[in-house]
Amino acid sequence: MAKKKNKTASKKLTAKDLMNIGFPSGKPLSTALNIVHTYFTELGKNHQIELVQDVLTAPEQYKMHVTLGPLAQAILAHKEIAPINLISENIPYKIYGAEGIEEGALKQMEIAMRLPVTVAGALMPDAHQGYGLPIGGVLAVENAVIPYGVGVDIGCRMSMSIYNIHPGYIDKKRDELKKILLDNTRFGFTSFKRPMEHEIMERPEFQEIPIIHELKDRAYSQLGTSGGGNHFVEFGIVEIQDEQNEFNLPLGSYLSVLSHSGSRGLGANIAGYYTKVAMDSCKLPQEAKHLAWLDLDSEAGQEYWLAMNLAGDYASACHHQIHARMATALGETPLATIENHHNFAWKEKNAKGNEYIVHRKGATPAGKGVLGIIPGSMATPGFIVRGKGEAASINSASHGAGRVMSRTQAKKTLTKPEVHKFIQKAGIEVIGSDLDEAPMVYKDIHQVMAAQQGLVEVVGTFHPRIVRMNGDEKYMEVD
Repeated sequence: MAKKKNKTASKKLTAKDLMNIGFPSGKPLSTALNIVHTYFTELGKNHQIELVQDVLTAPEQYKMHVTLGPLAQAILAHKEIAPINLISENIPYKIYGAEGIEEGALKQMEIAMRLPVTVAGALMPDAHQGYGLPIGGVLAVENAVIPYGVGVDIGCRMSMSIYNIHPGYIDKKRDELKKILLDNTRFGFTSFKRPMEHEIMERPEFQEIPIIHELKDRAYSQLGTSGGGNHFVEFGIVEIQDEQNEFNLPLGSYLSVLSHSGSRGLGANIAGYYTKVAMDSCKLPQEAKHLAWLDLDSEAGQEYWLAMNLAGDYASACHHQIHARMATALGETPLATIENHHNFAWKEKNAKGNEYIVHRKGATPAGKGVLGIIPGSMATPGFIVRGKGEAASINSASHGAGRVMSRTQAKKTLTKPEVHKFIQKAGIEVIGSDLDEAPMVYKDIHQVMAAQQGLVEVVGTFHPRIVRMNGDEKYMEVD
């Protein structure tokens, strides 16, 4: 169980303290922390910082020092890193729904396909420009992991619970369901006063990896909550359309809860830290710098892999708690549950049996028989899908509809009255959110699904009805 920080916790030297003064991340930073916390605990934080800065300024003078020698060696090794060039031509890759993908995303993917470690790639129909690998990009590489190829919200996922409740219940009990959402979900910077217990907090990574250890209290405080942006928890209606569905449910309509969120501050800080580690140790040209990778045989690579998997499991734990709270409030047990994630890296084998690291940034696994959820927007349907295992897509599909309008553009272009009218006409009630998540900022989900008919088959359709996003005030009140 994570405990509240004591009054002296802030006096302990942290990775953030060293990064704030420009200390190189990765091996030099972790070595500095280990040495300070082992041999120099009697010094105040300012003196500890001065000590490691002295070594950073003149590492040659400390190479033979009994305690500071390992730090000096790590700094010197870091300075000797040679730049890496891209290959001259990008490897060919499959694009799905190319007519709806912006130029920026295509350029980013072409750069990714020129990395020396790249072996294959694909671009999903919901693709749009991001950082490093485009959102909707799938990239297979050899024995390496790219933190920005995974993304900032590590292990972000969709989770659905299907109930044996007639869909008419939504209209009859609308006020009660809204209260259930308000009482049992938290978004953005808000959290529960008493987080539920979960075994995820006992994972050894929280003790063994310095940067993870520093994030434990925050991770505990955010357990069971959702992020901002496009994250949501919503009531809707699921229509099961496939008689051969894996849930053995009769064809028909069911009340359902759908959630979308990720690994909160834990994942964001892991991504930020290890991206810097990768960029410090993998010197790529300016246009490719956000695609810096960590060799999986390196200490930093192994550390990130553990941290990434922890963040993914933490995101899953948050969803499980969200759905547990909702089930308790409804007084029902789900008939079926579905969960799938994106913003992650998987170890997978190709048809020849060769193992690669497959990054899916804003793309989801769609191996043969693999179930997933592809949402549209707050006012358009989402889909329960079954993967077809298409090799050209690297067993992947889109993770949603994909944006056609940036958040800044949405706030400059749209007005509250027009968006309010749009969602009202769609029969949707929304709690929270803002103009940057209006339905019209997203691609047409039906066009996106048409572009990936060869990747997935539809098992069921989800229709949102009551949506909660970040913010407690009713969405889009007309000025």
